[in-house]
Amino acid sequence: MRAHLGDGYNVFTIKANFERMKQYFKLFDLSQKVDYKTEVLSGVTVAMALIPEAVAFAFMAGLSPLTGLYAAFVMGLVTAILGGRPGMISGATGAIAVVIVALAQKYGVEYVLAAVILSGLIQVLAGFLKLGKFMRLVPHPVIFGFVNGLAFIIFSSQLKQFQDDSGNWLTGEPLYILLALVLFTMLIVWGLPKLTKAVPSSLVAILVIFGIVVYFGIDTRTVGDVASIKGGFPPFHIPNIPLKWETLMIILPYSAIMAAVGLIESLLTLNIIDEITETRGRGNKEAVAQGTANILSGLFSGMGGCAMLGQSLINISNGARARLSGIVAAVMLLVFIMFGSSYIELVPMAALTGLMIMVAIGTFEWASLKMLNKMPKSDILVMVLVTLVTIILHNLALAVIVGVIIAALVFAWDNAKRIRARKSIDAEGVKHYEIYGPLFFGSVAAFNEKFDVMNDPEEIIIDFQESRVVDMSAIEALNKITERYMKVGKKVHLKHLSPDCRRLLKNADKIIDVNVIEDPNYKLVVDKV
Repeated sequence: MRAHLGDGYNVFTIKANFERMKQYFKLFDLSQKVDYKTEVLSGVTVAMALIPEAVAFAFMAGLSPLTGLYAAFVMGLVTAILGGRPGMISGATGAIAVVIVALAQKYGVEYVLAAVILSGLIQVLAGFLKLGKFMRLVPHPVIFGFVNGLAFIIFSSQLKQFQDDSGNWLTGEPLYILLALVLFTMLIVWGLPKLTKAVPSSLVAILVIFGIVVYFGIDTRTVGDVASIKGGFPPFHIPNIPLKWETLMIILPYSAIMAAVGLIESLLTLNIIDEITETRGRGNKEAVAQGTANILSGLFSGMGGCAMLGQSLINISNGARARLSGIVAAVMLLVFIMFGSSYIELVPMAALTGLMIMVAIGTFEWASLKMLNKMPKSDILVMVLVTLVTIILHNLALAVIVGVIIAALVFAWDNAKRIRARKSIDAEGVKHYEIYGPLFFGSVAAFNEKFDVMNDPEEIIIDFQESRVVDMSAIEALNKITERYMKVGKKVHLKHLSPDCRRLLKNADKIIDVNVIEDPNYKLVVDKV
């Protein structure tokens, strides 16, 4: 008996609402214990690591350094607050820079900002349509290849620090000094957590190397030698472009590619962080957050971006698990730009290089090498191919799409070979075909070869109890095989088909035996012709 409290409420509904509120607050980390010291220190470390990356990606796209830094601030702050994966870091990325470089060179920065805004709208729409669930279709070998390729990209992007302004490799004393500082940075990042985890090892490494360089007056490249990061608050700016159809046709292809690249990279990063932290993020919520961040980035003079696996791994490895670290990273980045640029520009690039090399080492899936002799050859092919496409083209979205397509084709081929039929003739002379395995576009040819229409008896039964009719190609195959039998005057019975199969078959009332108890209720991919 329910205890009513009036106006339709009772203890059961109140309890249900309370549980929903608990889940809601949990999603926003308001009910979870937050280590504020770890979150703040990790955020400061990430902010320092964001600076050279944002500057480098802005240069890659042919834009000013502040365009990349503003994007890193806006993307980082918005996704930290609204995103579906606490602890994940977003900012200006190389994957986005590769997409927009042609647009920037041909039409200028105003068109880039407009394309960024449009890509954000597309991402928000994808989030509302819940398209994030399609990331479940990405196989593990593709993720291995994506991560390994990204590790190579992160590592190779640091090699330019070992070159002079003319692109020649360093030699002699400058090379030895740089190597010593980089190796010492890597040693601190690797060794300090074994002694204490009270402070992030990456932050300690940056401060120690900074202190050594300043104290001994070592002549080495600093952040300021790469580019000046001094600026103000990101200015609000509506892109100055002609509002006409031709303009939309110019930016739409770039925006669509940016949206796809950003979502794929962000959702894959989310899945990787999920595995590391043994928690679960919300892909569709992250898609909406990424889109919102890109819209605001374009309106506040930023080049756009997406999730950054390297910086996310720095944050997670420092022990950060809440939204606070991402918020601190974004805010501190803006503080560095507005007030601390003169100090940040003194940070040795060697410290940041060593930090990013350690990120690359941690990013690489070393377990994938140990599993090579245990994985199917097709999975190895997919993993290696995705890695190579990622490294050669620096296009993470294309690499993932290629991997998914190949994995899907391999899966279809393997399943196409599994279709088989057990044949028998009962005491009444009726021939039975018991079909095993899925019937779909890939197995249709093998399915048709199972039947001997001319030599079969006058009556046959095709039983799909151990099979499943998957798509319209399978339906058409059933139509054709039944027509072949009916043309020669033979009677066909189809058993154990789902209701939607029966609706789509020609002459269904003549050839199908319906067993209400045993017939399945699965759905085809296409329900209507």
